[in-house]
Amino acid sequence: MKNFYFYNSTKVYFGKDEVNKIGKLSKEFGSNVLLVYGKSSIKKSGLYDRVNKLLKAEGINVFELGGIDPNPRIESIREGGNLCKKHSIDLVLGVGGGSVIDASKGIASAAVYDGDPWDFYSYKVESKGALPIASILTLSATGSEMNGGSVVTNLDTKEKNGWGSPYTNPKFSILDPTLTYSVSKHQTGCGIVDTLTHVYEFYFSNEKSYLNDRICEAIMKTVIHYGPIALEDPNNYEARANLMFSSTLALNGLTGFSKDFEGFNHITEHVLSAYYDIAHGDGLSILAPHWMKHILNEDNIDKFYEFAVNVWGITPDEDKAYVAAQGISSVFSFYRSLEMPLSLKDVGIIDPDFDELAAKSVKRETLGRFVKLTKEDVKDILIFSK
Repeated sequence: MKNFYFYNSTKVYFGKDEVNKIGKLSKEFGSNVLLVYGKSSIKKSGLYDRVNKLLKAEGINVFELGGIDPNPRIESIREGGNLCKKHSIDLVLGVGGGSVIDASKGIASAAVYDGDPWDFYSYKVESKGALPIASILTLSATGSEMNGGSVVTNLDTKEKNGWGSPYTNPKFSILDPTLTYSVSKHQTGCGIVDTLTHVYEFYFSNEKSYLNDRICEAIMKTVIHYGPIALEDPNNYEARANLMFSSTLALNGLTGFSKDFEGFNHITEHVLSAYYDIAHGDGLSILAPHWMKHILNEDNIDKFYEFAVNVWGITPDEDKAYVAAQGISSVFSFYRSLEMPLSLKDVGIIDPDFDELAAKSVKRETLGRFVKLTKEDVKDILIFSK
């Protein structure tokens, strides 16, 4: 196990009706709150009115930025940053899924920066601070509620970039599984795939860590077990609760200690989303199984054997290649059972420029750490995914 530094500053309030604490928790940071949210779901569910009432009961002035897109746009970050400056905002509160929370992080950083916030996402400058951030999670997927990462899209440049800072971990996050009861079947599936792929990015590693691998396997098995239950019975509290905290643990640093982030799946998916504005979970569902199939070789067969046996319950056998292949087939089958896409055409991407997509994905000589992929490798995976 290699040296590592692990620290997470986010306080988590988990469970039914923990939302009722939002007023008092927010008041600790000041009297001006910017409420950031998506389209109309929190208004339809009544959460919007509930949060506003709780905040105002504490004498908090609530300012708003709604309409955050599923792939949040840099324009929203710019607008939110200006609102923070105009109204002397003390706390940026994101109420929604990962996109809303990601946008909140960008907004909080833009609020204390005089330049264009795209400078952060294009890696021109490092953040020197941010306003305090908090979140109320309504979708189990990205883990953004307990990390400093933020992914934002710039449609003008066809870029979707991830960026993070020690300043952008939420100060606190409220995780109430009942708030995910109304999440659609497709978005629940997207969240399941996103959670699993976050774990893949660390599990498939050349670094050895017995403890890390067992933690990763526990999270994957939990998601695989409870995902179908949540799809069949959306109001099943245990299923929603296990999915919610699994998605949080998948990317709060716990699965990443002593391991390097693999990278292929998320980096390549960000390129697909930037070009075609598809759901993040859809892109990952298409890419990850084909990536596994492409990279399986004699050097990494033991890892895929371990994945097949420990995660998917494939019967051990002396023929490791057969067992490993069965594990990968189980990923295809599971995603198919979730009714998630497994090809580019499933999301309406017909006849893309594979050379351009591969070139955008592989910005250096190779992409990925577990197996280093060239542009031709990435192109082949995309072609197999069509």
